[in-house]
Formats: sequence, C-alpha cells, structure tokens
Amino acid sequence: MRLELPTGLFTYPDVELPPVWMVEQTNAARGADLSEVADEVLRAVRALWETAGLPLGASVAIGLGSRGIRNLAAIAATAVDAIRELGAVPFIVPAMGSHGGATADGQEAILRDYGILPDVVRAPVHATMNVKELGRLEGTDSGEFAGHSVWCDENAARADGILLINRIKPHTDFGGPVESGIAKMLAIGLGKRHGAEAIHRHGAYGLRELMPRVARHMAAALPVLGGIAILENQAGETAEVHALRATDIGRAGEAALLERARKMCPHLPFDKIDVLVVDEMGKNISGTGMDTHVIGRALMPSIPEADWDGPLVRMIAVLSLSRDSHGNASGLGLADVTTRALLESVDFNATLTNTRTSGEGGILKSRIPVPLESADDCVRTAMGSCGRGDMRRVRLVRIRNTNCTRWMEVSAALLDEARANSALRVSPESRTLDLNRLLPQHA
Repeated sequence: MRLELPTGLFTYPDVELPPVWMVEQTNAARGADLSEVADEVLRAVRALWETAGLPLGASVAIGLGSRGIRNLAAIAATAVDAIRELGAVPFIVPAMGSHGGATADGQEAILRDYGILPDVVRAPVHATMNVKELGRLEGTDSGEFAGHSVWCDENAARADGILLINRIKPHTDFGGPVESGIAKMLAIGLGKRHGAEAIHRHGAYGLRELMPRVARHMAAALPVLGGIAILENQAGETAEVHALRATDIGRAGEAALLERARKMCPHLPFDKIDVLVVDEMGKNISGTGMDTHVIGRALMPSIPEADWDGPLVRMIAVLSLSRDSHGNASGLGLADVTTRALLESVDFNATLTNTRTSGEGGILKSRIPVPLESADDCVRTAMGSCGRGDMRRVRLVRIRNTNCTRWMEVSAALLDEARANSALRVSPESRTLDLNRLLPQHA
C-alpha cells in the first residue's frame, strides 16, 4: 500500500532535533544466563511431572504464544527434551487466540519467527484453528457467566497432557489478581478464536472476572500438567522461571507470581513526559503493540485514563512496526503520530481480525495516528504540538520499545531530574538525537 501524504503540512522545519543523554536504569533485576534458565526449566518440568501421573508414551502438547519472550526457543527445546526423557512424546501447539490472522498457517509462521522449528525444538508443531467444546460454566452465585461455552484447541484437547509456557506480567487492558500469563494462555490462547472472542465480548470486566474462571475450568477438565512461568526484567531478559501447578492456574499461586513480576516489569522513571518516542511497536512486544503501563494510556472505555498507571505523556510518536508482528498493528491508535513506513507495513486483515476479537478498546486502539513522511518529521511534529512554546523545555524520552526500558535517551529538560535519581546512570556527554542509531535492547 502506497500512501499519498500532503507535503510540507507537518514538517515543522523550525523545530530542531534536540541533544539527548543516554540514561540507564540500574535497579533492573538481574538477567539469568542460558545455563541457569535451562536448569530452572528442567526443575520446573520435573516438578510438574511428579504429580501428573501420565503413563510412558503419553502425548504432551506444549502451548506457546505469540509474544516475543526472551530465550523462548531455548526454553521450549529444554522442556521438550525433559518431557521426552521422562518417557512422554511432546509436540508444540500455538496457543495464541486469533493471532496470525486467525489461521493455522499464520500462527505457525509466528512460531517460526521465534525460532520454534521442529529441528530446533526437536518436536513437531501441530497448528489448527479447530476447537473442541469442553462444556459450559455453571456461573456465579448470581448466575453471572452461567452457560458460557469453554473451548480448547483440538490438538491439545486430544493430548494426554498439556504444558503451557508463558511470561507472567501485568495485562495492558485491565487490572486484577490474575492478568497476563498461564491462565490467559489457557483460556484465550488455547481457546483459539472461539474462546478469545467469547471472553473479549465482555470487555475488561470479562478479562478480569471471566478469563480466570474459564482457565480454572479448563485446568480441571483437561490433563493440564501446569505451566512454566517466566518473569522478565526491564531489559526484556529472563529473570526467573517457576513451575506453576494446574491447581494454581488462575488462583493464588499465579497471582503471587504476578506480584513478583510487577516489581521488575518495564517502566519509565518519569511522571511527566511531553514527547515519548517509541522506535518500534508490535504484537511480539505487547498485546497492544506498546505496553499501556509504560506509556500511561489504556484507551479502555470502562477504565478512566486517570485510573491507569504509568506516566502522563502528552504526545507519542511510534516509528516502526516490528517484523515479528507480521503486519499486526493492533494498538497503533495509542500513538499520536507515526511514519509512512509503519503504515505501509500494516497487514490490515491481521490487524482488524485481532481488533474484532479484542472487543472493548480494540477499535479505539486501532485508530490511525497522524501519518508523516519520516521519523524525523514525527519527532519534530510531536515536539511542535506538545504545548511547550520553548522547545528547550520539551521533556523528551526515546526508547527502543516498551518491553525494554532499561536504556533510554532523554532531552535536557529531564536532565536534572534524571541525575537526581539514584536508580539512574546518566551519560556525561550529550549527542544529537539520531533516530537511525539503535538503542540497546539486551545486555
């Protein structure tokens, strides 16, 4: 798709790109090396296997999602090897709701991009959008959710055991004791399009109240071993790996891991930002393309923006769509300005399929920001439109993406605040903001 943009309308030629200083958040949780990660995964699989009671030769479906989780291929391969050593026959299933354009091929392609290939993880990938109905919820004491149908991926439902691998973190659309993690992957990921749409139809309330109930129902109705729960730090590195038993999915055990995750999740160290520059967004980075807790915007009709955590940001400029997002630009509407290149890389079929499934907030988050010719134009326009008459007073922060906030660039207006924060290390010298120069992503 080639966009026709008016020339010169939003160029702001009198606004210069500012000098910036590199800032590192030094209080990030330590990342684990691959050998530590492998050891923790082995321990987790063996702990879950002890209570599974599966016979030799049992088939085990390993559910993997559509998020860009650090070390995912290595974690999956280690889990596969451990399950095989225990005498079972593992295979991989995509557990990602309607992502990948709601097609089996699209979901398999997402896993391939994460390195989930049969010869890499040493197990076949069985992808389908077909589902089996597991029954219906009895509902609450007031009858709420009574008769809600529960669905499961057909391949996973036929397996003798199910193991889920996912990162646990705060969700970008709602708050509750159980948010994004193993329960969500079970209820929405393995529910495929049927299960995802049925839950999202109830909006943020359904995610908070219904999703954990569906997950608990599935954990009881299916031979779920449990989950390998991954916690990541501000640099997007693997910090911890935990075994989550089936009886803890959607319950207190998972809620406790979420509280641990909150303490190490990506965040920005400033309360007020005039211009936030996000180099890349995408479904592999966050379910909403950009983590709403990082950017301080949720765009959920049932949740007042004032009640959402994160900084107060006047203008957001998002510059590119990650390749691993496969053209899915869900969440683009959280930004104010974007580039021609980003819009021309959007797969509107994948984006709108995901938007429809997302329900409440999905349409708001998929609106198109002001499109501009270049990344430089985006930043100049955001600076010129943020309400600061003096460009030297613009509080600008640039990050690579919302999954990695350990490193950032800041303008002079934030320099004193950054230097006064003992959790930040500020570079001694400034440099001109260069949007072609990549920021660090991982240590």
